[in-house]
Amino acid sequence: MKAVHFGAGNIGRGFIGALLSEAGYSVTFVDIKADVIDALNERGKYEVTVAGEKKKTKKVKNVRGLNSAEDEEGVLAALKEADIVTTAVGPTLLKGIAPTIAKGLAERTGSKEVNVIACENAIRATSGLKKEILAALSDEEASRLEPFVGFADAAVDRIVPNVASSDILAVTVEPFFEWVVEGPALKGELRVKEALVVDDLDPYIARKLFTVNTGHAVVAYAGHHAGYRTIREALHDDEIKHLMRGSLTETKAMLVDEYGIDGDEHESYIDKTITRFQNPHVEDLIDRVGRGPIRKLGANERLVKPARVLCEKDEYPQALVQSIYNALDFAVEGDEESEKLQEMVRDRGYGPTLASIADLDEDHRLVVKVEELAKRFA
Repeated sequence: MKAVHFGAGNIGRGFIGALLSEAGYSVTFVDIKADVIDALNERGKYEVTVAGEKKKTKKVKNVRGLNSAEDEEGVLAALKEADIVTTAVGPTLLKGIAPTIAKGLAERTGSKEVNVIACENAIRATSGLKKEILAALSDEEASRLEPFVGFADAAVDRIVPNVASSDILAVTVEPFFEWVVEGPALKGELRVKEALVVDDLDPYIARKLFTVNTGHAVVAYAGHHAGYRTIREALHDDEIKHLMRGSLTETKAMLVDEYGIDGDEHESYIDKTITRFQNPHVEDLIDRVGRGPIRKLGANERLVKPARVLCEKDEYPQALVQSIYNALDFAVEGDEESEKLQEMVRDRGYGPTLASIADLDEDHRLVVKVEELAKRFA
């Protein structure tokens, strides 16, 4: 079995690529980082360290790399033979790789099935990638491929921190992981036993986004404001830990009401999430977790959607409002989004900036509450 995975970064190697290899796939990583690609080809393997109470090191074998900037023909040839195509490039880069995937799929012949799964920290990323791929295909190509190409949305969850190492391929990951795939869109069987195939992905997407991602964002933005370097350091601060617990209690109210998630089970999921963030063997940098604040303040994203929903029910999500304010204050040198965000806040103010990013009216209760908080701290 053959897999093509776009993105040879830590998440690609430490999570998706590793699971595919363990499932018996030969994995071809596609990336533009020449040093990583060269190392993959020289060794054909790398190590993943699972950082728990007892550290375990796994060898990921039967891998190789292709440089998409230099070897398009090689990438297309791999796509023609693939049984599965996955990504972990970041949601904003999917549009850039879609034409290449489309071209490779168009060159396939016969009736061999292939599934495309975008494993990104975004809502229904595969559906967005599918739209871009279809736009790059002719009607005839799309019609011919439809019976054989599946586009399955997925929810992925694993903390893969940036850990300094002399080995360019070595990756450290947390023990917990979850890869949930929506089954009805698959063509044939997904031969990855560690993946959970479900009929309806929405509750899993929502649970993860509005718990793990919300919690991470709350701690990152509060921790940045307080001058901490890592997520775990920030969680030693009782005020930040209280803010995170409060935020997740607020998102829980939305999840139980809108998605029918069991409240007691979700409380256990919250506890597990907080425990994961406090793993002493995993050091995740606040600057990394908080990057891209404009995207993370989107209308349906981790902070704004639950706060908006609660505001529209005449409830006041105090912890989430505080966290949104902290996010609007986030600035990291070299992160284009945070630099742009600070320029917007300086020019327009906190409330109008949030309204613009989150597609809200300036008199929306959430916008008003954030603006009131900003004036209080001015």
